[in-house]
Amino acid sequence: MAAKGSAQDNTWPMPKFRFEVDFGTILTGVSFQEVSGLEVETEVIDYRQGNNAAFSVKKMPGLVKFGNVIMKRGVFLNDHAFWKWHEEVRMNTIKTMTVLVKLLDENGNTTMQWQLDKAWPAKMSSTDLKSDASEVSIDTLELAHEQLKVVNGR
Repeated sequence: MAAKGSAQDNTWPMPKFRFEVDFGTILTGVSFQEVSGLEVETEVIDYRQGNNAAFSVKKMPGLVKFGNVIMKRGVFLNDHAFWKWHEEVRMNTIKTMTVLVKLLDENGNTTMQWQLDKAWPAKMSSTDLKSDASEVSIDTLELAHEQLKVVNGR
């Protein structure tokens, strides 16, 4: 068993339920129920050199692709900020922004941060409506972005 304060104390995985999303000064005080799609993929290129005696290919890295990030949050009275942002995209006046998704520890400090560069709303989905349901209304925002950077908070 490791002693308290040793390096062993930092080996436990972080819980995923405490996080915040920062849209900078334009959209403040935004809280989300769920964030998914923080992913990056490098395409694999099969390449065979012309002077290679073996009939096999080398695997080489190709283009990097970033998945869209999906964020879900409750619907609030007179809060249409994301719909207005998406309307600007439809009018071909794309306003991109840097979005930070921060994983927080028990004290509210950032332990890990995902930075989405040049993000913009690719899709907006509103809640489904049911007369016999008692659930909260949820909006879904799907962000396209050009780069994903991961930074440790400490």
